[in-house]
Amino acid sequence: MNIGVFGTGIVGRTIAGKLSEIGYLVQIGTRDVEKTSNGSDGDFAKWHHEHPNIEIANFADAAKHGQILVNATSGGASLEVLHLAGAANLAGKVLIDIANPLDFSKGMPPTLSVCNDSSLAEEIQNAFPEVKVVKTLNTMTAALMVDPSLLAGDHSVFVCGNNAEAKVEVADILNSFGWKTVNILDLGDISAARGLEMYLPLWLRLYGTLQNTVININVVR
Repeated sequence: MNIGVFGTGIVGRTIAGKLSEIGYLVQIGTRDVEKTSNGSDGDFAKWHHEHPNIEIANFADAAKHGQILVNATSGGASLEVLHLAGAANLAGKVLIDIANPLDFSKGMPPTLSVCNDSSLAEEIQNAFPEVKVVKTLNTMTAALMVDPSLLAGDHSVFVCGNNAEAKVEVADILNSFGWKTVNILDLGDISAARGLEMYLPLWLRLYGTLQNTVININVVR
């Protein structure tokens, strides 16, 4: 299966690398292919040298390539990036939305640019009604997204979205990352993304206190 990943930061690289490792044909999307490819970003250049099977593409081409798509861009840029990808290239596809609407304009800690009565995931769903948006993985650091064994014992990953079949497809990918089905919690429709995104201020405080990014929630029931 072909997957297009939007975003060349640490989240995009981590997700794309894992998907390629387990057998998906991955393109990673960027604004400027030439700039990204010429090695001006040393971290990306090193990563791409280690993952030569992953093609670098512009957002539109990555969207065309992917049967499933991943939004791993910064939250403030997500809607712009998806418009650059093109509504026609996104239509009918599952979009795994990992982004968080963090606003750093007033310094640290960041606030949320959208919250309470909406979410970034809902804004994406409203802007692209033919896309099957599924929110997941945004409540943890990138390494843990693709390797839950980094934490001992059970801990939870959440999904939400309006399309039940799309959530099943995403759960299958989470299984392939190592997430146990019992620890994948479906929170309902896309409006549940409000809670998932509003968890980020707490996550940031936990990180500041513990000085450790490998932290997560275990829902006990």
